[in-house]
Order: sequence, then C-alpha cells, then structure tokens
Amino acid sequence: MEETRGAARKPTIRDVAVAAGVSHGTVSRFLNGGHWVSPQARTAVEEAIQATGYTANHHARSLATGRSNSVAFLLTEPQHLLFADPTFSLLLRGAAEALAERSMTLVLLVAGTDAERANVANFVSAGHVDGVLLISSHESDPLLESLLAAHIPTVSCGLPLGHQTDLPAVSVDESGSARTMTRYLLDQGHTRIATIAGPNDTPGGRYRLVGFREEMGDAFDASLVEHGDYSLESGAAAMTALLARDPNVDAVFAASDLMASGAIGVLRRAGKRVPEDVAVAGFDDSGLAIAHEPPLTTMRQPWDQISAEMVALLLDVIDGGPRRAITLPTQLVIRESA
Repeated sequence: MEETRGAARKPTIRDVAVAAGVSHGTVSRFLNGGHWVSPQARTAVEEAIQATGYTANHHARSLATGRSNSVAFLLTEPQHLLFADPTFSLLLRGAAEALAERSMTLVLLVAGTDAERANVANFVSAGHVDGVLLISSHESDPLLESLLAAHIPTVSCGLPLGHQTDLPAVSVDESGSARTMTRYLLDQGHTRIATIAGPNDTPGGRYRLVGFREEMGDAFDASLVEHGDYSLESGAAAMTALLARDPNVDAVFAASDLMASGAIGVLRRAGKRVPEDVAVAGFDDSGLAIAHEPPLTTMRQPWDQISAEMVALLLDVIDGGPRRAITLPTQLVIRESA
C-alpha cells in the first residue's frame, strides 16, 4: 500500500497544457487529430508531451467521445487486386503512416463481392470505425449508397461518379493528365495513337479517356480505343484486339502502368520493338514503371500526398467540417518506353 501511495503520478492532459503554455482544449484538439491547432501550438504540445512523458489513454478517450479512434481503408475490388496492383499498397501505406502520426488505427476492409459488401456495411454501420477512406469506387456501387444512407463520414479517392456533390474526394486532374500525355505522344510525331482506357464506371477510366479524346481532336479514332480493368491481363487482351484491328498503331497510351506492361508483352510477341516501332506510355508511376524493361514513360500520381490529404479531409468531416473536393496535379515522367 505504501508503494502505491509513493508511486509517481501519471502526467495528465492538464500537465501537458501547463508545460506547453496552452489551454487544456488545445491539447485535447491536438490529441484528437490536430484540427484547428496552430503550428506553434502543435510544436509546443509535442515538446510538452515528450517532456512530461504523457501517454494518451485511448480506451478512456473512446468511451468519453463515443469514437473508435480508427478509420477504414475500404477497397471495393476483388481481394487479389490488393496485391496485384501496386497503387493500392502505396495508398494503404500512406494512409497508415498519416493515421499513426495521430495515434489512430487503420482497418483494412475489402468488398469485392456481394457478401463482402454486406459484411462491410454492417461492420461500418455498427460504429467499429469513425469513417471510411473509399478506394477505387465504381459508379452505382450499392456499398457507396449504404455508406451515404447511414451517414458514415467517407472520403473518396477519385471523384465518386454519380455522387460528386455528396461526397468529399481527393483526386488528380484525370482529364488534364491524359491530355498532357497525349500531347507528348503527338509532339513526338506519332499519328496512329491508341488508348487502353480503364473501366468507364471509374473516374480514371472515364476522365482519362475524355482527356485523350479531347487532345486527339479530329485525329481521334474510336476504333483505336479498348477498355481494360487496370490489370496486366486486361492490358494484354486490349493490345491484342487493337493490333488485330490496326497493325500500324505507332503509340499506345494505357490508363495504368500494369496495362501498359501487358500491352508491351503482346507487342513483343508480335515482333514489334518498344519504343522503336510502337511507343507505350502508362499512368501511375507506382514503382512498376521504373523497374520495367524498358522503363515506362508515365504520369506520376503524388501517392503520399493523396493519402495524407484523404486522411486530413476525413478527420475534418468526422469533426463536422465541410465537404470539400481536392484536386492534385500529376507529373509527366519520360523514360525509355516512349
């Protein structure tokens, strides 16, 4: 008993506030995500936490606030794509890091089948997470309708087709990026430029095709358009169909690096050299592009920034902030494939 009375008292939020020279409320806001905390106050609180040795009691905070202190990373694609498509792992890593900085947990959910969608809808609606980072949404996806109906704070990666005014989103300039790549290929002297677009019910699939068509102008040829699902196999199938229709294609713009890689495999088997006979360009710069042989010319998406902005925007929405749409720029990266 004497040992208990003599034990050092655990530092509290009020101790941190005194050490930082800020209010108790400022420290509380910092611990709950840092919203409306100035950079100076943030630095002071961080230093005070180190100096006092304060450790947050997340269980007690969850009981007091009614929050789980966790966020869902929701992938609405078949499970195998989580590992096959490197873009998803980049977003997952970035979101996990951004939440770890706020002492929050990321919960991975995959909903590629009807049964998985039903399970996810029940899990999220039960309050196991405070909000959802929606990855790779499809137009008319019933799960999105369920999230909206249940008023679950949700932020979409890419413009949520059909719900652009209902849902906050972080996206890149899809059509502008496609125009940039198409203009680059045209300026290189290519005249028979094909495109392998993504699914038309996804923002990348729809708006990258729009940008390509706009930049091609009068030279646009609908017979030089094929659709894939962003996978390696779909890129190969699309390139096979394009060559069957027009063996004189001299450039290909694929809406993902994986589809560009699949197209290159088909071109090589057809005896065509890349880039000497056919230039090939992709989209993403997710790591595959630089390691590919030849290295891929592509549009680089700012993956870390996308993740960080999604997390910050979602926490704002959870705290009652406004719905906003954030559009980020991409960068043309020129390598040997084009």
